[in-house]
Amino acid sequence: MDEVVETLGKIEQNYKLFQQQQMTFVKALKLSRLEANDLVRPVSSINQVECYKDHHCYNSRDRHVLNMFISICNDLRNLCQKLEKVHPGDSVTNGLLEKCKVLLNDSNDFTDLRATYPHGVVNYLSLAEATDCYAGVVSLIPIVIDTMREWISYTNKHLLPNVSHGHATTKQETPISQTPPAVDLTVQTSISNKNTVKLQERECSKCKYEDPRLKKQASSPRDGKRPR
Repeated sequence: MDEVVETLGKIEQNYKLFQQQQMTFVKALKLSRLEANDLVRPVSSINQVECYKDHHCYNSRDRHVLNMFISICNDLRNLCQKLEKVHPGDSVTNGLLEKCKVLLNDSNDFTDLRATYPHGVVNYLSLAEATDCYAGVVSLIPIVIDTMREWISYTNKHLLPNVSHGHATTKQETPISQTPPAVDLTVQTSISNKNTVKLQERECSKCKYEDPRLKKQASSPRDGKRPR
């Protein structure tokens, strides 16, 4: 999915560059239609644009901008193939993908396409141009990109959350507690005191210091009888 998002982002960057040259694109189509003596029918398919570029366009700048349009369409078509491999999808994603395939078909008639807000590509055309000739061709790419964005958004929201990322605790697994066992403070204190006394006795024997407590232990009777 990351690769798909990255690829679509690159295509959008190329489309932004192309969009900045929309007036040049429309002008190139006008001159090509005039050269081909094809002023009656509107620009209605990718094949028609490619035919203009290959046979009726003699200006290098016009050929370049027509080729930009065809290249972006080809990139979107290749991306459709990647979308199919990312996830088998459901009826919604399959419908969106099929829509993209139909729109990007070389012979598909896109005359009636109209890109709406937030896209302003149709608004940049004159009324006659938008009505008769170029509204469909300038609307094709933004509509396909929006449809692919919708496919990605729906797939991320509804189809991919069940994919596990890393190890997750299942219902059968019991998480191991990291809390150390409780210790009786009374027992711990008693053990600590005994260890302290033993340490002090060892230190006394090393320095030959007579601990008064040891004298008391030595002088006290062991049989429990009181001295007379």
